[in-house]
Amino acid sequence: MKRPGLLTWLATGLAALPGAAQAHLVNSGLGPFYDGVLHLLQSPGDLLGLLALALLAGMRGTTAARAVVIALPITWLLAGLIGLSLPLIPELAWLSTLSYMLPGMLVAVDARLPPVIIAALAGGYGALHGLLNGSTLTTMGAGVGSLFGIVLAALLLLLLVSAVVVPLQAFWARVTVRVAGSWVVAVGMLMLGWSAKSAA
Repeated sequence: MKRPGLLTWLATGLAALPGAAQAHLVNSGLGPFYDGVLHLLQSPGDLLGLLALALLAGMRGTTAARAVVIALPITWLLAGLIGLSLPLIPELAWLSTLSYMLPGMLVAVDARLPPVIIAALAGGYGALHGLLNGSTLTTMGAGVGSLFGIVLAALLLLLLVSAVVVPLQAFWARVTVRVAGSWVVAVGMLMLGWSAKSAA
């Protein structure tokens, strides 16, 4: 059997190229709900904070994990609904970065906080990012359906990650979780440095 030649592979590759590339794709054609899911999955700052909060809650046990899984999506949704009625909020990159660095730092140092404090931290994170997402969605012509997609994706991520971390008892496993938290902090420091250099 004859193998395809270089010209065939080149033609196939050219045919597969996308017509346009966009950052933070909000309109995928899959509908508003899935556009919201994609928006969250393409927002590294939001994802890092969710990851850090899920790790923190999981390290503190089932009570903290349940509190975060309830507090964060509710505050994100309520703040997002408020944000949908607001004009575009200026992008506060430094505040977003600090918002995911704090839980990452708490994971890295294995802070022994009570569940109510962790839930309050998660609620504050949800409120901040809900407002920012709601305001951004309005300017992009998206609405409540996209916001629901973002909130449900955040809820699923929190559930899955915290459920993996809660049963970890081995020393090496908990150290691995703490290292992941330190990486979140390191990414935040890089982003702050990059923002400072861009502003200079």
